[in-house]
Amino acid sequence: MSTALETYKPGIFDLTHKLTVEKHGHTALITINHPPANTWDRDSLIGLKQVIEHLNRDDEVYALVVTGQGPKFFSAGADLNMFADGDKARAREMARRFGEAFETLRDFRGVSIAAINGYAMGGGLECALACDIRIAERQAQMALPEASVGLLPCAGGTQALPWLVGEGWAKRMILCGERIDADTALRIGLVEQVVDTGEARGTALLLASKVARQSPVAVRTIKPLIQGARERGSNTWLPEERERFVDLFDADDTREGVNAFLEKRDPQWRNK
Repeated sequence: MSTALETYKPGIFDLTHKLTVEKHGHTALITINHPPANTWDRDSLIGLKQVIEHLNRDDEVYALVVTGQGPKFFSAGADLNMFADGDKARAREMARRFGEAFETLRDFRGVSIAAINGYAMGGGLECALACDIRIAERQAQMALPEASVGLLPCAGGTQALPWLVGEGWAKRMILCGERIDADTALRIGLVEQVVDTGEARGTALLLASKVARQSPVAVRTIKPLIQGARERGSNTWLPEERERFVDLFDADDTREGVNAFLEKRDPQWRNK
């Protein structure tokens, strides 16, 4: 598979150089580029939120992949220098920035994939948790170690992790500070695939390319239904699921998809 990338609309995101945005077909690739450990700070969090808001308005982007620059870190999380002086006002702002950025990522209208190419710690793992799918390289290590420095995961970790792995493993990782490797993450359901070193990005881009075969209108209708079970019981969503099915018959994509199947050809999505 070719993984050739092109710069995505240069000049739009001038806030920070700590994220790079490239395009591969219908997929946007966001790379956390803040060496040495790809930590998050105020600028990169605001930048992530702005990037995803822009991608949500780009009808040519169906999926996004998030990865880290370099061979060692996906992201080591927050830059703890921000909290060393105990400034409560800064802590409140940063908690809000983390929440806004990763909730915007969680609610991206297409499919998001984390390509975990190394350590994913604290806010780095929370970034991956905000994605729909996680692919980890074999050497990756994952943890939510905030309690070891007197803090707690404030960007969705206490909510997203138990949803994926169950309460017991979430408590092991958050309350006991247990760090897990990629194979354990796969076994407990934290990641969906483990690949060899250096292969996460390419594997994620390949999976993202499959999203282009799906109707973008259908994908953005289905995703909230799947995620909705986190908020209330699945049975309460069944009537809405049926209504959303009927609503799709207002979309050009639905007629195109059905007729393309019947005519034995590839659909040409209109994204509306």
